[in-house]
Amino acid sequence: MDSQDALVALNMIEHVGPVRVRQLLEHFGQAPAILQASQAQLQKVHGIGEDTAAAIARWEDTLDLSSELRRIREFGCHILTQADADYPELLRQIYDPPIVLYVKGSLTSKDKNAVAMVGSRLTTHYGLEVARKLGYQLAYLGVTVVSGGARGIDTAAHQGVLSAKGRTVAVLGTGINLVFPPENAELYERIAANGAIITQFPFNRPADKQSFPIRNRIVAGMTLGTVVVEANLTSGALITANFAVEYGRQIFAVPGRIDSPRSKGCHDLIKKGAKLCEGVEDILSEFEYLFPPSNRPAAGVPSEGLPALTLSEHEQKVYDTLGREEISIDEAIRHSGLPASAVSVALFSLELKRLARQLPGKMFMKNR
Repeated sequence: MDSQDALVALNMIEHVGPVRVRQLLEHFGQAPAILQASQAQLQKVHGIGEDTAAAIARWEDTLDLSSELRRIREFGCHILTQADADYPELLRQIYDPPIVLYVKGSLTSKDKNAVAMVGSRLTTHYGLEVARKLGYQLAYLGVTVVSGGARGIDTAAHQGVLSAKGRTVAVLGTGINLVFPPENAELYERIAANGAIITQFPFNRPADKQSFPIRNRIVAGMTLGTVVVEANLTSGALITANFAVEYGRQIFAVPGRIDSPRSKGCHDLIKKGAKLCEGVEDILSEFEYLFPPSNRPAAGVPSEGLPALTLSEHEQKVYDTLGREEISIDEAIRHSGLPASAVSVALFSLELKRLARQLPGKMFMKNR
């Protein structure tokens, strides 16, 4: 048995987490030696009690490692351990980095400067629009966006990135073969093709109240900072933000309506010192050593070396109706000659591409 297979087995044993495995590795040197040790030998290790030692010593009676390794091969995913170059460097730095990561897709050096985007599953239209827009803009600038693949803000953030043909990573709170929520099956496939689906949980591990906080620490741990787009005061997104604070990472919070419960969590974060985020520049300004202003495109204008934005026929018609003075959506419909639904879709797309901006009262104008 090699070290990777032994670590997969240790990861499958209940209540044997990353901290205990680290203690065991310091004592035994190699992961296979841990699985070969007797219960008495295991109990000599600091922090390893009788129950944990017994669970490890009896692993062959309780685990089906060969079936787990077969599922990994057949599912088309692979395993990363901390010894692998592609294991996220920032994640290595936290107190309890995952023993193994199941990965469908790929993690690359492009993901080392990633940003997390999280928020509530119960959202407003405003929150979804902001998440898609920020996801698109970050991806357009080459930033990998990490989220949790959940309903609401997570889904919108992933969709925004994919619209810009960027890289995104979804961290699951389940086994990698489980799609939760089920309606995101197609989205998961697109994410895996343009980044990665990752989890620390073995196959068939269902979601529960414990698995999501465990997942959230990975989201915060593998990223430079966490953007909370929309969250109430009990949202799991705030758990991710707390982990980011613990790891010394930057926190950003998007403000919302003062009477919206969905924004109370973000406003609370801002009161506690999170950076108010009104746009992508607020995020990038915290990491100028990685994304200097000279390397960024001006609003709506692709910079040298970045792909030029292409507009569909409807987008071009609607864009041509806009000017430096604000106009209503009704005026855009009248001047473009397009149906109202087509104009609404085109305006949203132009906002994502930073070519148009919406003003209060559903008024629109060119962004440059």
